[in-house]
Amino acid sequence: MEKDKINNSDMSSKEKNIEDAKNLDDKKNIKEENSEKIREITTEEKLKDLEDKLTRTFAEMENQRRRFEKEREDAFEYGGFSFAKEALNLIDNLERSKSSLENDETLKNTDALKKIINHIEIILKDTVSIFKKNNIEQIKSINEKLDPNLHQAMLEVEDDSKEAGTIVQEIQKGFTMKDRLLRPSLVGVSKKKQSNDEKDEENQQKSEKN
Repeated sequence: MEKDKINNSDMSSKEKNIEDAKNLDDKKNIKEENSEKIREITTEEKLKDLEDKLTRTFAEMENQRRRFEKEREDAFEYGGFSFAKEALNLIDNLERSKSSLENDETLKNTDALKKIINHIEIILKDTVSIFKKNNIEQIKSINEKLDPNLHQAMLEVEDDSKEAGTIVQEIQKGFTMKDRLLRPSLVGVSKKKQSNDEKDEENQQKSEKN
């Protein structure tokens, strides 16, 4: 009887050991499966991260290429921009000289003045023609509506015959080079005449501010 009990106990112990070993194997397999999944996820994430970096790098390279192309085109299209801007002084000086001579009382109505003015006008015309050939155009001003992108208002002139904001005086010519502004036209614009009451009210407001 005792021998049977011992045998049964040994059998139970062996079965338990076998079951424990099986459980250990199952846990080991589960752990290995989980580790494999972790490795797979990590690899996928690394690949995705690498793909994102490559995409950003290619996008940056494309942006740099476009910037380079734009700069190259601008250099070709507007390479003489600074020179053209400085060259406008030639026109300014010629027109100032013409105006000064025309207002000289000692030269008025003389043949000498007419010849000089004629020469200046020829030079001015040739200069403007050269500018046009190089895509430098004079901005239209007189009787045009004030455009802040092209004109700079220097003064207001009372004129009921014109719509308010119409350019009635050109102080200095403005020019563009293709689609770029070399310099704005300095102009005087019209405004409606004020009544005496409006003038008094405006003067009073100015006095209060001061």
